[in-house]
Amino acid sequence: MKAIRIERYGGPEVLLRQDVPVPTPQADEVLIEVAFAGINFMDVHTRQGKYASSRSYPVRLPVTLGMEGAGTIMETGTRVDRFKPGDRVAWCIAWGSYANYAAVPASRVARIPHGIAFDLAAAALFQGSTAHYLCHGVGQLAPGVTCLIHAASGSIGQLLVQMAKRAGATVFATASTHEKTAIAASLGADHVMLYEGGRFADRIREATNGAGVDVVFDAVGRATLRDSFRAARTRGLIVNYGSVSGSLSNLNPIELGEAGSLYLTRPRLTDYLQDAVTVQRRADEVFAGLLDGTLHVKLDRRYTFDDVEEAHAALEERRQTGKAVLEIGR
Repeated sequence: MKAIRIERYGGPEVLLRQDVPVPTPQADEVLIEVAFAGINFMDVHTRQGKYASSRSYPVRLPVTLGMEGAGTIMETGTRVDRFKPGDRVAWCIAWGSYANYAAVPASRVARIPHGIAFDLAAAALFQGSTAHYLCHGVGQLAPGVTCLIHAASGSIGQLLVQMAKRAGATVFATASTHEKTAIAASLGADHVMLYEGGRFADRIREATNGAGVDVVFDAVGRATLRDSFRAARTRGLIVNYGSVSGSLSNLNPIELGEAGSLYLTRPRLTDYLQDAVTVQRRADEVFAGLLDGTLHVKLDRRYTFDDVEEAHAALEERRQTGKAVLEIGR
């Protein structure tokens, strides 16, 4: 079978197109014929070596890239009784989707309902599950809750805005350009604004009569995190779930106290997908939103094995505001 693999870390030049054997599923795995693979920053980060020593995501070389995909089950392991050959499924947080076939732990796999195509499932599961756990598992958003969502025009940000509004929260959203703030506004954000070197915090204070918001979702990191503290209310929650601008390596916990006894968390999706029931539950809610029209995923582009380098470059250069997928078999 064809696969996109890496044997060393680096730039797009380390991507290898290889012919490798079809994997044999272990007792608790299923073998999936991959129709589409999602293309994510985690794939770029895997290639760059950012998970080389991670305990949450123990990805080691050599590895087939791709941590999200959708397709059809071809074979099940001896201890798998939840699935059967022919089931349409999707998964995330299990590597190997940049290939014709992938052996995936059954506990990571979710059934796809009728009406959801493979490309949409591959585009929506990882970021949809991420937005779902941030909204419901961490932020506990509900009517009367106010939140700030950074990078609101990004793929996860767009879904988080929509889920926050579905939960009844008031949403403040930031982005780097007026075109991107318009995307957040079109998805229902109540207040949109530019980062403006941290002045977003002043604007939020003004809009909330000095109180600040209950929850801040910050995927930007170093460039925004301290101003996110200023935007939060006393005893507010700061959710730092990404570090696009780099990590804040010189944070003193005293700063959280000085900013109003804030709570700061750095969650990871794997800790909110700890069992098969939760995996399917989050997937079901994402797919239900897509089916009833209350959630929308912008599918920017489909790539093939021949242009994976371009797909990675587009992500790194921020040349897309929606999701891209890799069409397998072409």
